[in-house]
Amino acid sequence: MRLSIDHTTHYRFSGPATYGLQRLRLTPKSGPGLSILDWQLHLSGARVQVEYDDENANRVTLISLEPGVHDVTIRSEGTVETADQAGIVGRHAGFLPLWHFLQPTPLTQPGPRLRALVSSLDADDDRLATLHRLSTAVLAAMAYEAGHTDSATGAEGALAAGRGVCQDHAHVFIAAARALKIPARYVSGYLLMNDRVQQEAGHAWAEAHVDGLGWVGFDVANAICPDARYVRLATGRDYREAAPTTGVRHGDHDEAMHVTLAVGQQQVEQ
Repeated sequence: MRLSIDHTTHYRFSGPATYGLQRLRLTPKSGPGLSILDWQLHLSGARVQVEYDDENANRVTLISLEPGVHDVTIRSEGTVETADQAGIVGRHAGFLPLWHFLQPTPLTQPGPRLRALVSSLDADDDRLATLHRLSTAVLAAMAYEAGHTDSATGAEGALAAGRGVCQDHAHVFIAAARALKIPARYVSGYLLMNDRVQQEAGHAWAEAHVDGLGWVGFDVANAICPDARYVRLATGRDYREAAPTTGVRHGDHDEAMHVTLAVGQQQVEQ
């Protein structure tokens, strides 16, 4: 499947920004089931400082804001070729050992609700079957509904709310998998929707490591393993390590942010 993606983030400051750095993870991760055909990054009000691969093997572009700027636009766009791998990403690779993905983070710290969810599972030696049951249990415990959590909400808080978005489902799944001694990580990316091209935000899901298969994806919010409609951007132990855009800015001014995203399928001539 050939997908075209156009992702723009626009910042407007009420006064001139004196200094700012942004860390961009906006280049898809090539690998099993995903090839980049072309990809570009366009900036207005900022400039590239350096590009590198981080500890999670994410391609990172570090940009700085132009001094005194009021508006900054970050646009990434391109075309990728995808294939259905039944959610299987494959063997572990990169700079970090598998045990690193067993460690809790502030966003995946287990609490009493998370432990109760794990204890309710019928876990057995079939790790893949256990993970599928976990995905079902997380969705049953948390309805998909926006407006009840934010980017700082951890797994325990999301479970307490009883509802959340894809980020929350991923964090709860990851925290529970780690409690079961299964390495797990967060994935940020894009999803081709069946009913529209224009979207309000990107997507997120989780991956867990299964012996003999390697990393396997679980999109709890949609009750499916990722297929050819999914594009992986970045991975990490939680949202903070895989967020498409993070950074710092100096200047006592208000900030407004607007995001536009289009994910569409291109027809390939035979």
